[in-house]
Amino acid sequence: MISTNINKMREKLAAGEIVLGAGITTTDPSVTEALAGSVDFVWIDLEHNAMTTESMLGHLIAARAGGVAAIVRIPNNDVAWIKRVLDSGAEGIILPRSYSAKEAADFVSACRYPPMGTRGFGPRRPMQYGRMEQQAYLAQANRDIFVTVQVETVELLAEIDEVLKIEGLDSLVMGPQDLSGSMGRLGETTHPEVLNAIRSIATKAKAAGKFLGSGLGANPQFAKTLIDCGVQWMQAGLDVEYMIKGCDRTFREIRNSES
Repeated sequence: MISTNINKMREKLAAGEIVLGAGITTTDPSVTEALAGSVDFVWIDLEHNAMTTESMLGHLIAARAGGVAAIVRIPNNDVAWIKRVLDSGAEGIILPRSYSAKEAADFVSACRYPPMGTRGFGPRRPMQYGRMEQQAYLAQANRDIFVTVQVETVELLAEIDEVLKIEGLDSLVMGPQDLSGSMGRLGETTHPEVLNAIRSIATKAKAAGKFLGSGLGANPQFAKTLIDCGVQWMQAGLDVEYMIKGCDRTFREIRNSES
């Protein structure tokens, strides 16, 4: 593959380090370029943002240049999305809002080449535009692509034991907001019922040899709560969120210094 920055992330996770990344919601690749020196990975979000695959590609190129892993969250479990994202060179891919172990298994299969899965062949950029030998690429792609399913529904939560048996699944990643909503407690991400579910998944994921991540806002206190629950990697905040928080903090300090 064109880049293996994702393996640096894997090594940190295997060593027990907390891995932190930024959510990318804007189209300008200079945002990823600027953040690359501060993060372990970028989480490029195609689910909730007006971002084209062309904009995504710019972020993938910027992440590679910056030496950080690039993980893309697709909008839904559509094979066409999976192919376009992986064939553009994403090192990791996230399926949001899954409702069953079968749906998760179908997603994982579509991310792996035969015999591991059913991924169609058509990479350009990942094969260095044809410069890489095909069999070497296939082996590396099946080994290195970081395949993740997001836990955001009570339906998937009920089948989590089956999900963790899926071969080729590297990690689960929590979606605390949507999971709390699915539990009838939207926004109550620190409710004991929600946190107990996360702790249970963390225990089971560790036993199954899978990593556990989470999405969240730029909230250090909640991040610490998730770490205590067993979460190992986090998309802790969004690009625009950092910009607003930094601006507000700086201006507040300036105004306070005048009084």
